[in-house]
Amino acid sequence: MKNISEDKIRGVLFGQAIGDALGLGTEFMTREEVRRCYPDGLEDYVQIVPDAHRSRWQRGDWTDDTDMMLCIAQAIVADGEVNPISVARRFKQWFRSNPMGIGRHTHTVLSIGDYEEKPFLVGEKVWLMSGKRSAANGAVMRTSVVGLLEREVESHAADICRLTHADPRCVGSSAIIALMVHSLVYEGEVLSVEDLIKVGNRYDSRIEPYLRMAEENELDALQLDDERAMGYTLKTMAAALWCVYHSRSFEEGLLAVINEGGDADTNGAVAGSLLGAKFGYAGIPVRYVEGLARRAALEDVAEDLIKVLPTIK
Repeated sequence: MKNISEDKIRGVLFGQAIGDALGLGTEFMTREEVRRCYPDGLEDYVQIVPDAHRSRWQRGDWTDDTDMMLCIAQAIVADGEVNPISVARRFKQWFRSNPMGIGRHTHTVLSIGDYEEKPFLVGEKVWLMSGKRSAANGAVMRTSVVGLLEREVESHAADICRLTHADPRCVGSSAIIALMVHSLVYEGEVLSVEDLIKVGNRYDSRIEPYLRMAEENELDALQLDDERAMGYTLKTMAAALWCVYHSRSFEEGLLAVINEGGDADTNGAVAGSLLGAKFGYAGIPVRYVEGLARRAALEDVAEDLIKVLPTIK
């Protein structure tokens, strides 16, 4: 049995929630709008501008990204195993609560009547209806918790991705993020770009250029605020990996990503989960943890996961 770092488990969960909650402050903004609203950069929840979009959430609250991650975590805890159908049922139950911020692709999939009975089929049909073009980041945003599993991380990440997102770019990016989380948590090692390219090539050749950009380019090369592609799964994946390869602290990496604007809550959620896996819960500034609106609920999930993870076969 591998050694489980409780500090790293909390780091992943809290890192994701913090990145999501803080990233909401620049979500859908261009870089120029971010500079105008936050001349010195967004650094804390209290700075978040209370405009029509952001005022729907309490400051320090996360969005649909972390909600869906928690659906996966709660299904794993309740079942004591990874059961994709159980996860799909929790997605549907959550969807029925009329959550805010849900992405268009995920909304379409979860709104279909027989989703709970045939989630994989429904997800594939929606993708086919898009002309096989839909590669949104609604699956990669929730996959961090899968990386905390001891075994079969890639296959579980792929299955849970396909519950809503069938595009191979979505599946490959979800597998890559989960595998990076796993390596950081259990081995304390950053997977190389070459290792990740081998994973990505099992799914789609279009993944490799984004992996190389994450290692070789500056963050602004990803153009995260490009309105035409800000929700692209490979951009979110690359931004998060860029943080792992280039950041010296949790705060440095997260602030770099969210101050680029674009789909910043999702980019922040994925980046925050990887940074939490790398630097641990102890490496997260206390003000970010204490400022979370639902901190106690997240701590409960973390405690439950810590207990159940060693028992999952």
